[in-house]
Amino acid sequence: MEQTEKSLHAAQTTRSQKAVQIERIRQMERCLDRASQAVMHLSAALDEYAASQDALRLLSDYYGSELWKQDFAADSAGLLPQDLKRDVLSEDAIWNLLEDNRELQERMQNME
Repeated sequence: MEQTEKSLHAAQTTRSQKAVQIERIRQMERCLDRASQAVMHLSAALDEYAASQDALRLLSDYYGSELWKQDFAADSAGLLPQDLKRDVLSEDAIWNLLEDNRELQERMQNME
């Protein structure tokens, strides 16, 4: 190879390496942006989740208690207002939430 050809080949190789390097940096920037967003969202969700644990404990205590049974019976007898939201009186709503919560805690413990 002549000196000029060698110089052209070296310049092309350098340009090619630089293009690969630039693409790698762009890819890593996309990874950083995506992961940063995910971490921020998860952190906010975990704060909200932690704040809801008292409510979950109250629901767990209420579910199946004598108070829940009294409320359920009053609803069944038509003694409660028709426009009262009563999801807590369905046997499935609280159970499903408590089960989802248990599965979520298990999932968080097993993450790595």
